[in-house]
Amino acid sequence: MCGTHYVASLWMQYVILQIAMETPDTHDAALLDAKLLRLFDVLYTTGSVTRSAEILGQSQPTVSIWLQRLRQDLRDPLFVRGPNGMQPTPRADALIGTARQALEALRRLSAWQSSFDPATARRRFRICMTDASHVTLLPAIFSHVRDIAPGVRIEAAQINADTGRALQSGEADIALGFIPDLESGYFQQALFPQDWVCLANRTHPRVGETLSVEGFQAESHVVIAAGTGHQLLTGAVRALKLEHRIALELPGFLGLSAIIGTTDLIATLPRHIGETLAGFYDLRVLACPVDIPGFTVKQHWHARYHHDEANRWLRGVCAELFQQREVRRATPYPKIPKAAAG
Repeated sequence: MCGTHYVASLWMQYVILQIAMETPDTHDAALLDAKLLRLFDVLYTTGSVTRSAEILGQSQPTVSIWLQRLRQDLRDPLFVRGPNGMQPTPRADALIGTARQALEALRRLSAWQSSFDPATARRRFRICMTDASHVTLLPAIFSHVRDIAPGVRIEAAQINADTGRALQSGEADIALGFIPDLESGYFQQALFPQDWVCLANRTHPRVGETLSVEGFQAESHVVIAAGTGHQLLTGAVRALKLEHRIALELPGFLGLSAIIGTTDLIATLPRHIGETLAGFYDLRVLACPVDIPGFTVKQHWHARYHHDEANRWLRGVCAELFQQREVRRATPYPKIPKAAAG
């Protein structure tokens, strides 16, 4: 029987003990005080009120008061004086086993701690992330997890209007990205800041090492028409009253690099995804001439899972992989164990 089920079984026996002490006309009696259970056990073992007081670290008058309460609660004298000390009554003999099991259940309940061993764990983690993070973050997460937690499966899900509910319900474990709309009840941890760059074909006929605001307005663009990043870009262009000649809209990043690499279109992207795509396809990375608000990529999780060991481990992995020095907190999440880091 696993530890959790064993504790539950012992707790049920404790509840049975409470039912046994209830009066016939009510089921609202308070649960028996744990210190009275402890007195019952010690007095049954020692047969001495004086010795029981010493073991419990209480005065003898206090223990006598506890014994009186115990007798009232269990509706039996429980112990009577004899030539060899306090002798248990038949009712005490009948209840001592259940009382000791209940005490053990309470001890286990107080000492119980969840644990997560990545080396032996067999479970799924669901991470909500953007399309860009499939390229920039997911490969590193998967490679790291596969090395140290071979029984763990990673599932990527889109960030959308349902992300908050998924984190709250446990359908998703964490969300990675820029998600300003999450309400109270969620934790977040900064990973790295993002500014903006422009990508162009390295052989672009009009764009060299730099791009001016005039050049930005004169060239045709390909845009990713989804996500909060697109909203920041569109908002900045409108606020500055710039011309933005959009020739092609894509729902995601699939195919974007091939399009830039074979046309004269320009793309304006957050730096991380921009530099990653440029490295894959030898594209030119240019400083963005438009003042677009930057943002911070964070990991998010619901308060229900703040102390969950598995969730904490996954957050630690992401912090270890992506959190940059300038955004590290004074008290970071626990490091990945060196033995597990392999």
